[in-house]
Amino acid sequence: MLTLLELLQSGGVRRAAELADRLGVDERTVRRYVEHLVELDIPVESVRGRYGGFRLARGYRVPPLMFSDDEALAVLLGLVAGRRAGLIGMTGAADETAAAKIRRVLPQRLGRRVESVLETLSFTATERAPATPDTATLLAVADAVRHRRPLTFRYTAGNGQRTERTLHPYGLVAHSGRWYARGTDPAIGEERTFRLDRMTDVRPLPGTFDPPPGYDPAEEVLTGLARAEYRHRVRLRIQATAERIRARFPAALAVVTAAEDSWHDVEIRAERLDWIPGALAALDCPFVIEEPAELRALVTALATRLAAHAAAVR
Repeated sequence: MLTLLELLQSGGVRRAAELADRLGVDERTVRRYVEHLVELDIPVESVRGRYGGFRLARGYRVPPLMFSDDEALAVLLGLVAGRRAGLIGMTGAADETAAAKIRRVLPQRLGRRVESVLETLSFTATERAPATPDTATLLAVADAVRHRRPLTFRYTAGNGQRTERTLHPYGLVAHSGRWYARGTDPAIGEERTFRLDRMTDVRPLPGTFDPPPGYDPAEEVLTGLARAEYRHRVRLRIQATAERIRARFPAALAVVTAAEDSWHDVEIRAERLDWIPGALAALDCPFVIEEPAELRALVTALATRLAAHAAAVR
């Protein structure tokens, strides 16, 4: 079918018999290939008469889509995994229709192998469903970041409050099934983070801005999430490297700053405390709980249970 598309792109009307001879198939197969191209929104026209055949609509030209085995599998897995993780910034079924178009142009042998992978692939459960932004919103924000243009938009906060906002967007960040725009709100002169799925009516404003030198949007978003208001504020001192601490308390959960010697200050905002004792036990490093006192009781209770289990004899 890709070879047929190449032949049609060379121009003129190509007779079915000629195409069949060039492709090494019968005329019925040529017509089936033409039907597939039309299904892919490629305007192949049928010309009737003695010198009739097939041709591409005038002015239309598209490069053939050709994939190796590895490339085809990578593209389709990327679509499936991206949708699952909320990384495909599009609403509706655009990922499904794109995958279907790719499947239709794959050779039968490769198509069967790819289908086997997709049908047998399982994903582990995620903590929350992804929140995919509207395609127009994502493209508008990305364009503003790239060209350093201010944005205005309507924003719906988590409590349902709706406001008109302005932003100098420094970066676009995808994290844990959410898309975020990070930048400065010129009305208050402070940095803010906005979820793209809560933004509507995004429009560029005149003028440009300069982001701070060396700015890391991802790090700023993660730090902001870690410092967001939650039910509990936890302050720890842990004797370990920052990398080892991050393995149990990632940047979206904790702010880690160096203290004296090999100690680090760790600040966590959490809705629940019950997971922290287990994380500290798995970290297996000296630590001090500065607050809250409730966490000390939970850690002591876990230690007591572990000691009882270790002493038990059957």
